[in-house]
Amino acid sequence: MTDIRNIVILTGAGISAESGLATFRGPDGLWEGHRVEVVCTPEALARNPALVHRFYDERRAKLAEVAPNPAHEALAALDRAWPGDLLIVTQNVDDLHERAGATRLLHMHGELKSALCAACGKAVAWADPLPPGSACAGCGAPSLRPDIVFFGEMPYDMERIEEALAQADLFVSIGTSGAVYPAAGFVQMARHYGARTLELNLDPSAGSSYFEESRLGPASKLVPALVRDLLG
Repeated sequence: MTDIRNIVILTGAGISAESGLATFRGPDGLWEGHRVEVVCTPEALARNPALVHRFYDERRAKLAEVAPNPAHEALAALDRAWPGDLLIVTQNVDDLHERAGATRLLHMHGELKSALCAACGKAVAWADPLPPGSACAGCGAPSLRPDIVFFGEMPYDMERIEEALAQADLFVSIGTSGAVYPAAGFVQMARHYGARTLELNLDPSAGSSYFEESRLGPASKLVPALVRDLLG
């Protein structure tokens, strides 16, 4: 891959699965009897804020029990060493990329360790439980909510992501289902602009047919091998 200079990497739930964050769903696809798509919406927040806040409080608390795995560490090593442009776009709301040391990183679906003021739009770091009605330090409104992109909301920094995809020589998707848009469309956008495309996944995804190459296996094995190839 000696002709590669600019890289965009998309990561999904599969890269954190081996750290113990496989899914926030139960075996039956429900959380305490609720479908996640119903819990994680602006309408659910308005209807039952205590339920939605508790859902994310549990996710946030779980972070203290897990650690980055070799896939996160390999991407952090690539971040430190790669001389060209690199953007790691994660759909995950955990902080495992940061804890591994990645800095050229963007959370398109928000972050568990952040709270967002619904009144003024200010985001602040937040590590503790977030009760409904918590006050914003900026404007004083009792309107802090999880800084998470709910179903039906626009992901963060789409313009920056699209600019990076337009300049990419290589687009890599790691541990994603290929079914959640707009992220599922990144491979087609990257191919439109001429990038090589590679998927690393435990199983074929809904978008596997769009990639020039797919490598199947655990992220903790495939990602370090890819990084070794890229860094020579």
